[in-house]
Amino acid sequence: MTAPALTAIEQRVLWLATAIVHEANRVRPNPSGLKVGGHQASCASLVSIMTSLWFRHLRPEDRVSVKPHASPVLHAINYLLGELDEAYLPTLREFGGLQSYPSRAKDPDPVDYSTGSVGIGATAPIWGALARRYLTTRGSSAGTGRQYSLVGDAELDEGAIWEAILDPAVADLGEIVWIVDLNRQSLDRVVPNIAAGRLQGMFGAAGWQVLTLKYGRLLEELFTRPGGAELRARIDAMPNPEYQRLLRCDAAQVRDRLPAGDAALAGLVASLDDETLLAAIRNLGGHDLGSLDEVFASISDDRPTVIFCYTVKGKGLPTQGHPQNHSSLLTVAQMEELAVSLGTDLASPWQRFAPGTREAELCADAASRLRRPDVPSVPSVDLPVDIGRTPSGTATTQAALGRVLLDLTREAPEAAKRVVTVSPDVSSTTNLGGWVNKVGVWSATERRDWFEDDPETIMHWREKPTGQHVELGIAETNLVGLLGELGATWSRWGEPLLPIGVMYDPFVERALEPWSFGIYAGGQSILIGTPSGVTLAPEGGAHQSITTPSIGIEQPGCVSYEPAFAIDTEWTLLAALGRLGKPGGTSSYFRLSTRPVDQTLAAVPADPAARERRRRQVVAGAYLLRRAAEPAVTLAAMGALVPDTLAAAERLAQVGVEADVVCVTSPGLLFDAVQARTGRGSAKAWILDQVFPAARARPLVTVLDGHPHTLAFLAGINRVPSVALGVTRFGQSGSLEDVYRYHGIDTDAIIRAALDVVA
Repeated sequence: MTAPALTAIEQRVLWLATAIVHEANRVRPNPSGLKVGGHQASCASLVSIMTSLWFRHLRPEDRVSVKPHASPVLHAINYLLGELDEAYLPTLREFGGLQSYPSRAKDPDPVDYSTGSVGIGATAPIWGALARRYLTTRGSSAGTGRQYSLVGDAELDEGAIWEAILDPAVADLGEIVWIVDLNRQSLDRVVPNIAAGRLQGMFGAAGWQVLTLKYGRLLEELFTRPGGAELRARIDAMPNPEYQRLLRCDAAQVRDRLPAGDAALAGLVASLDDETLLAAIRNLGGHDLGSLDEVFASISDDRPTVIFCYTVKGKGLPTQGHPQNHSSLLTVAQMEELAVSLGTDLASPWQRFAPGTREAELCADAASRLRRPDVPSVPSVDLPVDIGRTPSGTATTQAALGRVLLDLTREAPEAAKRVVTVSPDVSSTTNLGGWVNKVGVWSATERRDWFEDDPETIMHWREKPTGQHVELGIAETNLVGLLGELGATWSRWGEPLLPIGVMYDPFVERALEPWSFGIYAGGQSILIGTPSGVTLAPEGGAHQSITTPSIGIEQPGCVSYEPAFAIDTEWTLLAALGRLGKPGGTSSYFRLSTRPVDQTLAAVPADPAARERRRRQVVAGAYLLRRAAEPAVTLAAMGALVPDTLAAAERLAQVGVEADVVCVTSPGLLFDAVQARTGRGSAKAWILDQVFPAARARPLVTVLDGHPHTLAFLAGINRVPSVALGVTRFGQSGSLEDVYRYHGIDTDAIIRAALDVVA
C-alpha cells in the first residue's frame, strides 16, 4: 500500500543527505581551503533503517541516538518533516550551521542525543532510559517509550560500549533498542573478520534479545530456488573483503566470481538477468524496507534488544563497497548522474514532495505522529546558601560531603528530594554511607535487605523505587554517562534533578572525556573525586592524582572546587547545587580529601555579616585566611596543604618574615576573574581586589597537592616574583610526612620557598 511512496521517501532522504555533504564541500565558498568533510557513504548505509524508523515505527515518546557520521540523514528527515528550514541545508559544518555530528545544544532541528565521541552517544540512551525510570518511579510524568541507538559496527570496538552493556542495571531496561549498522567497514578498510557471531553471543550473554537481519526479500526468495542453498552457503562463508569486492563488479564479473566452481550455484546465477543479479548481491536486510518492518515488529519490550542489520556502506552511491569510501566525496559528474537516477535536480537540490502526492501525505502524517508536547517550564529549586553550622574538632572534606547531604534533608527537604547520588561501587569509601542509610538505594522494584537484622551491618542497602542513590558497577564511564542524563532531565521533561557522582579522584581522568561530552550535550551534574592527591600517602603512586586540580581551569561548562575545611565544602557544594537543573546552569567538579584537619584553623567569623562575606569569597574562589600586619610574602594554598601552609607562616613569623595566607578554593574561578579583568570573559573580578589587592602585593608562594602549574598563574595578578610548589612525579607509599617531603610540599619546603622568593 505505502511501499512505493516509502521507497520514494527513502530515495529522497538518500539524495538530501548526499547533497548536504556535497553542498558543503563542492559548492559553498571555502576561502581557507581547509577540508570541510562529511560522510556520504556512512549516511547511505543508514538511510533505509532511518526511513523505516521515522516514517513507519517511531512514536513521539521514543528517542533516537544517531551515529555521528549519519547526521546529514537526520537533517534530511527533519527537513522532510518540516522541522528544519531549507536555509540550513547548505550549512553543514559551517559556523552557526548544521553541526558535524548531531548536537542537542547546537543544531537547529530536533536532536535527541548528542553524538560524536565514539561509544558515548551509543550508550547515552541506556542512561537516558535509567534517568527516565528514576523520574517515573518518583511520580514524574516523564512517560515511556523506546530508546534507540543507531550504532556503526566499528563503534563496537569501543570499550565504553561493553562496560555499559554489562552493567547489572541494564538487563532490565526493555525499552533499549540498538540497531547495529553492520556494513563491515571502518575508516581505513574493510574489516576482515567482523565476527558478527561473537558479537551476537556477547549481547546474548548479557541478557539481550538478539535479532539478525542479514538478507532482504529478494535474496530470501532466491534461496528457495535450485542452487539457492548453495548461494546462501557461499555468501555466508565469504570473507568480508571478497563480498565487498563483488559490490564493485559488473554483472559479467559477478557471474565469473560468485559460483566459485559450484555447478548448482552457477546454474542459479545463469538464470538471472544482469539487473536482478546485481540487485541480489546488494539485497541485504538493512536496506529492505519490508524486512525492516518485520524485524521492528518482533522487538520484545521485556529486555534490551540489539538488531544486527547487514548493510552496504555507500548503498546507492557510485562509491558503494569501496574500501576507502568512508569520507570520500562524489564528484560533480557523479552527483549529476545520481540526481537523474533518483529523479531530482542538482541545480535545485532541496525539493520537497509536491503537495497532494502520497509521499507528501506520508511526510505530513509522520510529522503529526511524532510531534511532542512542549517541555514544561522548569520549576526553581530553593536551596540554602548557608546551613549555619560551624564545624569544630577534626574532620575531613570527604566526610563533610555526607554531612551536608544529610543536613540538606532537614533544612531543605524539597530540594533534597531532587538530589540523586551515583557511585561505581565506592559509596562507603567516599563517605556516602549515612546518606544511603537515610534515603535508600534506587531500584525500579523493591528488594529485600537480607542484612537488615544483622547487628554488625552499619550501612543498610535498602533498594526501593523511592531511593535516591544509584549504584553502578566499577566503570567510571558508566557513572558519568548516567550523570549526564540525570543532569539533562530538566531540558527533556522539565524535571530538574541534582545529580552528584562520586569516584576516586585518580580515576576522574578516565571519566573526564565522557563527562565533558555530557556537559557539551546539556547535562548538568556534580562530579566528586575523593580521596585525592598524594595525601592518600599509603596507597602509593598508583592511586595518587596529580593533574586533576586544573580540570576547573580547562573544562568548559564546569566550576571546580577544592575546599580545605568542612565549612568550605558546605558552602561550595550548596552553591554548586544551585547551578544545576536550569537554563544557563553549569556542572561542578570537587576534589575532596581524607586528611583530618583541625576545623578551628578555618577561623570562621562569628559576626553574621563577616561570615557572609567569607562565604561569598569561598564560593568565588579564595579568601584571606591569615592576615599579617606587614607581610613580606603571600602564601597561597589549596585543599589538604592549607594546614602545612599555616604552620609555615607561623614559623616564618618567628624568624621575622610575616606572611599572608590565602586559601584558594577554586583556581578556575580565579582564572576566569583574571581573564575578565583584561576584558576577556564575563566573570566578576571583585574577588581579586578583595583577596589579592594591589596594595598588599608581595612575592608569592603557591602550594597544592597536585601539579604546580594549577596555581602558577596567580603571580600574574599583581606581577610579583613567585615559586610554585606541587606534585610533578609519581607518588610513593609512606607516611604523610615522608610523602610531602618527597614531593617538596611539606612545611619545610614552603618555608624555604618563601625565604628564596623574598631574598
